Amino acid sequence: MSDMLVLPELELRGPEVHLRPLQAADVAALAAASGESREHYRWNPVPDGLDATRAAVARALANKAQGKRYPFVVIWRERIVGTTSYSDYQPWDWQGRGALQRHDRPDSVEIGYTWLAASAQRTACNTQAKYLLLRHAFETWQVHSVCLRTDERNQRSRRAIERLGCTFEGIKRAHTAGADGTVRSSAFFSIIAAEWPSVRERLEAMMQRS
Repeated sequence: MSDMLVLPELELRGPEVHLRPLQAADVAALAAASGESREHYRWNPVPDGLDATRAAVARALANKAQGKRYPFVVIWRERIVGTTSYSDYQPWDWQGRGALQRHDRPDSVEIGYTWLAASAQRTACNTQAKYLLLRHAFETWQVHSVCLRTDERNQRSRRAIERLGCTFEGIKRAHTAGADGTVRSSAFFSIIAAEWPSVRERLEAMMQRS
């Protein structure tokens, strides 16, 4: 890896979804979104209440300052309904052996830290948000791969990732702390650059049907 990559301020817009950088002023709107219903948050570390949301936003913004994460709020039909992020992004260190060396954008990136309000779940919101993130990663940054991961036990999230056209790579056992206070194993998925044209076509067809 190279030195820390500082990404420029970035907004991504679609017909109904707008992703803009997370701000401290978003705490109240995010707390309201996460409080609509917590039925499907068992495996996701979604903050509950104003204090927890304030702390989560502070952590996300601190990680952004450290070049570890680029957090967005998800705006769906003009209303904040959740968050998503780029993370684990850096140029690879080719050690002078590759014409592909870059310094201003990542070679690969992860999409994660995603949660949506109950009213935005099972709508086109997630598909449109992922489309915007993937399109920017593959077409503007020209990354070689995008990673997505979720708790191994979260079948709902795994199915949603697979519907995007991602390839299941495997389970990393005892990978990280789980949202339920247990040790979590994570299911990893990816899309590589050669697959993006077909994935893009798939997502655009899904959005047209929604």
